[in-house]
Amino acid sequence: MDRNDLKLSVDLSPAEPLWKLAPTRDREGGPVSDILMIIPKLKTRPDHYIKDTLASIEFALKQYSEEVLFANIDMKLNTLWVSFKAVPGVYVNILSTLKINVPEAVLVGDMGSRLNKD
Repeated sequence: MDRNDLKLSVDLSPAEPLWKLAPTRDREGGPVSDILMIIPKLKTRPDHYIKDTLASIEFALKQYSEEVLFANIDMKLNTLWVSFKAVPGVYVNILSTLKINVPEAVLVGDMGSRLNKD
């Protein structure tokens, strides 16, 4: 396993709050952007569905291994948090790749659907 592989872990201890885990700066001191997505009813799905979804997320994020700094899936809340280098265009690329690979994922705070209902 090289340094760019994502690591999946299951821990039964209380989770650390994301503000303690997620980076606020990259290694060079540059800014970091974040995406928060909800994957509805993920924790209630069969195990094979959950494993396939996690594999799809991993596949999507590996395509941006140079930009993605942190990813966290909270099964209790059915959320995906991704922190990445704030580089022009990366937000849209990561988000669209995640949506293609996990179509049921919903971006938190997305106003696009409301803005297009003129």
